[in-house]
Amino acid sequence: MVGLIALAAALMSFPSVRQLGVSLFASAGVAGIVLGIAARPTLGNMIAGMQIAMSQPIRIDDVVVVENEFGRVEEITMTHVTLKLWDERRMIVPLTWFIENPFTNWTRTGASILATVYLYADYRVDVDAVRAELSRIVAATDLWDRRVAALQVTDATERSVQLRALVSASNSGIAWDLRCLVREQLIGFLRRHAETLPRIRAELEDGAADRSARSL
Repeated sequence: MVGLIALAAALMSFPSVRQLGVSLFASAGVAGIVLGIAARPTLGNMIAGMQIAMSQPIRIDDVVVVENEFGRVEEITMTHVTLKLWDERRMIVPLTWFIENPFTNWTRTGASILATVYLYADYRVDVDAVRAELSRIVAATDLWDRRVAALQVTDATERSVQLRALVSASNSGIAWDLRCLVREQLIGFLRRHAETLPRIRAELEDGAADRSARSL
């Protein structure tokens, strides 16, 4: 392109071949447009790479969620990002995707994270006893980072109450294991206290009960 433009400029300095120089300039312009359209994805990724390098929305080893896929940033090049997914697959994502689309970065400011566990119990549940059991569970495991361990009643319906256990871990992988551990052991605790399990209640009036007995 540089050589073509230089040749066209040289030819335009001679009146006898000026028209040829103008034609070469026009050809160079058309060629430049064609090359620009063809190179648009590459140029877009390069510009996106510079934006990511300056703003750093993602970094190596960050844990991100892209298109509902959970993975860790394994490699960042000038054109794409390689994500190592939880099942050992590799997901290749163009750099422009991270500039043009929203995504979740679990480790943007730090790896520590909060994990939640939801359970449903009967209205007769002893919330303080479940809270004490949660404290015992997290105190007995190295998965907990000793920051947060709380249990609250977050909802109530006509049949049950919703309990939310909130625990903290040093990173997302450990948080997953801690969440599973807390869920399993709290379910076991509720099973040992059967009266706390959700149930459906029905009440029959005396007359309805007598009619039901006669029909049998």
